[in-house]
Amino acid sequence: MAWATSLSISKRRPSIRFRAAVWLAALALLAILVQSLALISVLDTMEEEFIERQLSAQIAHSMALWQKSPDAALPNAPDMWLYRIDMSLERRKGDDVPPLFADLPVGNHEVSLGSKEYHVAVRMDEVARYILAYDVEEHESRLGKLVFITLLTTILLSLFTLLAGYLIAGRLTLRLERLARRVEQGEPGALAETDMDCELFAVAEALDHSRQRQQAVLERERAFAANMAHEIRTPLTGIRTDAEMLVGLPNLPEAVARRGSRIVGGVDRINALANSLLWLAREAKPANLEDISLKPALAAVWSSLTLSTPKPVALRLDVPAASTVKADAALFELVLRNVLDNALRYSEDGEIVCRLSGSLLVVADCGSGFPEADLERVFDRFFIGPRGTNGLGLALVRHVCMASGWQVCAANSPMGGGEIRLDFGSSLIHT
Repeated sequence: MAWATSLSISKRRPSIRFRAAVWLAALALLAILVQSLALISVLDTMEEEFIERQLSAQIAHSMALWQKSPDAALPNAPDMWLYRIDMSLERRKGDDVPPLFADLPVGNHEVSLGSKEYHVAVRMDEVARYILAYDVEEHESRLGKLVFITLLTTILLSLFTLLAGYLIAGRLTLRLERLARRVEQGEPGALAETDMDCELFAVAEALDHSRQRQQAVLERERAFAANMAHEIRTPLTGIRTDAEMLVGLPNLPEAVARRGSRIVGGVDRINALANSLLWLAREAKPANLEDISLKPALAAVWSSLTLSTPKPVALRLDVPAASTVKADAALFELVLRNVLDNALRYSEDGEIVCRLSGSLLVVADCGSGFPEADLERVFDRFFIGPRGTNGLGLALVRHVCMASGWQVCAANSPMGGGEIRLDFGSSLIHT
């Protein structure tokens, strides 16, 4: 059984550092892609225009030279071909022209022949039709290489940006992480520092103001608790003295004596509450530690409880006689008293079992047990559950246990009834 309150671990969002790096890398990737695509588009357009101008210039030059020297009119390029169809002959030359080219109208065209793409310029004069075809495979190859280099560069720059962004974001969030650690560790002094960034300074200043408000509220609660305890104890002392004197009178009727004893017991309980409030107000760690025998301490507290609250409930102590606990005697009695009183309150008849296993003391009542939804709340001050109001008793138990380095939790016994489990840790000694 785990003694600390179990916490449900929810899926947390990635850190600000990681998200900042991812966003920076994404923006860089987007910017690089847009710029690269624009650059590729511009280069492709410029090269297309260049090809068109070269084709127009070359076919004009070839047409001018054809009448002088047909061989000189042929383009001096391995990926460019010139065709001439003489329109004046009955059997026209140029039958070797691909049909797709021969049927093109006058102008500049982009056509595909098989797996190849061509730019074709078509011109005519009075006697002939001229067709100049250019294979753009080399152009497409250069463009493909450019696209590949651009994509590779984009990926590398994005990875570099992600790494750089992560490192830069780490430097930006370092002080935030330091501030979080200071808050977690409860370091004294102001959190806000003059050399902080503006945003971080605002957060630290807000935390300082919140701490100040919390401290002010805590001080008011402490002062109120101390004052209330003092104001209660002063008149109670007189009431208890008068009640004891009344009970001690000779020949006192039994009913009056019984009522006087009830008054004394009620005053004692109120005084115990006042002492508890003072303890809560001090919030000090136990200082006067001594070795306390566990079994006799349980028996003494039980005897005191049953004297004021008689019930047909027995106590079974499965506790080795040699077990001792190093603790403050008054606070240790307060813990045992409230734990046993809680068990007795919810047991009408039967047996309360105190069982020690290792450093773990289990106090099991013979009641109806705790509702599962209330197991984590039974130690809250004045918690009201189906079994009634818990008051300050179990809240004090948890407070003392935390101050003493012990652990406490509530559970339901497999045999029925509720259990309060106290783990004394290294404070318990088996002699």
